[in-house]
This record gives sequence, structure tokens and C-alpha cells, in this order.
Amino acid sequence: MDLDLAQVRAFVTTADTRHFGHAAADLGLTQQALSKRIARLESLLGTRLLERGHGAVEPTPAGHRFLAAARRALAAADAAVSAVRDDAGPLRVDVWGHLYDPSRTLSEILDPPPDQPNHTEDLPAVELGRARDLPAVVAALLRGEIDAAFGRVHRTGLPREDELAHRIVRLEPVDALLGDRHPLSGAEQLRPADLRGSRLLFPAAAHRLDFLRHFAEDFGIEGRVEAVNLGAGHLLTELRDTPDTFTLFPADARLPDIPGVRSVPLIDPVPLYAWSLIWNPAAAHPRLRDLLQALAAKARTRRWLEYVPSRDWLPAEDADRARTPLTAEAAGDAARPAPIR
Repeated sequence: MDLDLAQVRAFVTTADTRHFGHAAADLGLTQQALSKRIARLESLLGTRLLERGHGAVEPTPAGHRFLAAARRALAAADAAVSAVRDDAGPLRVDVWGHLYDPSRTLSEILDPPPDQPNHTEDLPAVELGRARDLPAVVAALLRGEIDAAFGRVHRTGLPREDELAHRIVRLEPVDALLGDRHPLSGAEQLRPADLRGSRLLFPAAAHRLDFLRHFAEDFGIEGRVEAVNLGAGHLLTELRDTPDTFTLFPADARLPDIPGVRSVPLIDPVPLYAWSLIWNPAAAHPRLRDLLQALAAKARTRRWLEYVPSRDWLPAEDADRARTPLTAEAAGDAARPAPIR
């Protein structure tokens, strides 16, 4: 059976937007032409793929089963066209989790300081963009709008894990941020257990911040305060003005100069924040492997992936992933496009 990729693209776009009008606009078609393409595909497959309701569209069970493979087929077709044209273009990489300054890690790869080894001689041009959060990244990867993304990957924000690949590329120690009026602000170092009598300040809704939730659960931090994410300056001001609160922040992240706030290293154990690269193997950019290998080389020289379970703490799912090291060889294998099944 030979599929018409124009019909497949019409179905995938409609399934993603859940709206005939929006899908037609995205594809530059009339709604009538879009409907005809999907109807012909359904006739060819012998089953209905979409349920049409009052303004809403939902994939049928057969449509859901067809959707993942259909995306991979489209990605493979797009990659084939790019290969013939030799026009893969720049590597499009989005970052998310902006409060914790994710772009500084990629900047060490793309624009390393003069005193550090340069592993980027063979990298293609990279276009950095900003994404709102992990679900937005997942959607953009599946639509082919970006080639990769960098930030914190966690299961609750990754509903389509079977279609995407990700590797931890940096494990960053985390400090406690305290206002000067906090009872522990004078300490040179703190253990996570020392913070049990304090309230953990979440810089956004707690359900969106899995790292802080896992930390609170594992170390018995019962008090919580949720704030609105208005940037690092606002967060530090909240800490300064609320003496019994603390929050966690990656140790190397750049912080605004707000008087009255201290950063205190955590030990016994040292919490580690896992940064990952995520991509769609079915549509891997031909130069993605070079970026992964540059990250692996930087991780080796900067010791970014050191994790000692007796000394360090990671959420359980991160600890599982940290056991698969990102080596240059593994990076090359990981970035190979997945076969179409």
C-alpha cells in the first residue's frame, strides 16, 4: 500500500491542532480540500481516523495508533528532501527553564571562554530559541519546528517519551538561597536535613517544578510557599522579605545583585540538577551528532557528569538515567535517526 504523504500530512496536522480550520490555515488549504485529503486516506486505510464533533476533532483509536508512525514517515520524507538538496540548514535548539539560566551551558559549547578547550570546530550554525516549558518543546519537536532542546526533562512533562530521545548532559550542584534574616543564613555549608524547619519557596506552581517537589518529599520539607515566576530578581526579593523561606538554585547560574540574600552550598548529600538535551530520532538533524559529541567532550573536561550515589542526591528517575553516560561514541549512536517501523 502506497501512502500519499500530502494526505498523511493533512491528517497529522489536523490531529495536532484538533481543528479543521487551523489545520487548513497551517497547510495553506481550504477546509474542503483538507477534508477530501483525509477522507481519501481513511478510504485507503479502510478505517476512520478522526471523529468530527461540534467544532472539535479527536483521533479515533485507529487514528491514535496511526499518528506516531505517520509523524515518523513525514519526518523521514522531509529528511530525504533535505539530504538531496544538501540543505539541512542551521541546528535549531530551544532552551527552557529560563529562571535557571540554561543558555549558559550551551554558550560554553557554542562560544567557549578563551582559556577553555574548544570542541566546536565542526559544529554547524546553531539558532537558539526560547520555549515556555517542556510540553511546548515536545510539541515543537514532534511538529518539526526545532531540531533539539535543552533544559530539565522529567516524566510528568513528557507524555510522548516513546517518540523522543533525551540524554543528561550536565549534573549541576545546587545551592540553597536564603535571606540574611533566615536563622541559617550565617552557615558556610548546610545539609538538606538542616532545612526541615524552613519553608521551601517555589518560584511557580509546585506541580510544574518536579525537582523542588522531589527534594521536599525526600528530605521532609513540609512547609511550602508558591510564588509567581517573575524572574530571578523577584524571587530573591521574596526570599529577602520572607525570613523563614529558602529556595534552591543551580550553583553556577547567574543571579542578579540583590542585597540581603546569600547562596549557601549544600552537602551530605549534594543535590544535583540534571540538564538534558532532547530530540526526535525520527527527524534527527544530520549535524545533531556533532552537538552531542561536543557536549560529551565538554562534560568530560569539566566533569559535568560526575555522580556518586553515596555523596550526591538526584530524584530517582534522574539517578536511573545518570547511569547511562554520555560519551562521544554513545552521542554518535544516540543521534542516528530511528528506523521507520
